[in-house]
Amino acid sequence: MGYIELNSKNLDQTIKDNAILIIDFWAPWCGPCKMFGPIFEKASKKYPEIAFAKCNTQEQEQVAGSFGIKAIPTLAVFRDQVMVFMQSGALPAEALDDVIKQVQSLDMDEIRAKIAKEEAKPKE
Repeated sequence: MGYIELNSKNLDQTIKDNAILIIDFWAPWCGPCKMFGPIFEKASKKYPEIAFAKCNTQEQEQVAGSFGIKAIPTLAVFRDQVMVFMQSGALPAEALDDVIKQVQSLDMDEIRAKIAKEEAKPKE
C-alpha cells in the first residue's frame, strides 16, 4: 500500500478514516530515521489492511508539536481514533511486527472504558 504523507490538512481525516494508523515522525537529516525508513516501508507492504503515514517533522512542525515530538524517529499508533502507542527510537522489524500484533489484538471496549474512568476522576 505504501504510506500517506501526513500534514496539518490531512491529519484529522487520516486518523478518522483508518481503524489502525501508524505514524512515523522523522526528518531527512536524522540517521536513525534513515535506518528505520526501509523497515517502515516493508511493514506498510506486509500489512496492507493498516494505514501507514510519515510526518516530516522539519516540514510539519505544527503537527509534530501537537504530538509533543521531542526525539525522532517517533512512532505513534492509533486504533479506532485512540492513540494506543507512542515510542521514540528506531525499532527493528521484529519489534514493529510485535507492536502491530499487540495493537491488532487490543480490546478497544476495555481501552475506552479505562479512558472514561480516568477522565471521570476529579482533577487535582
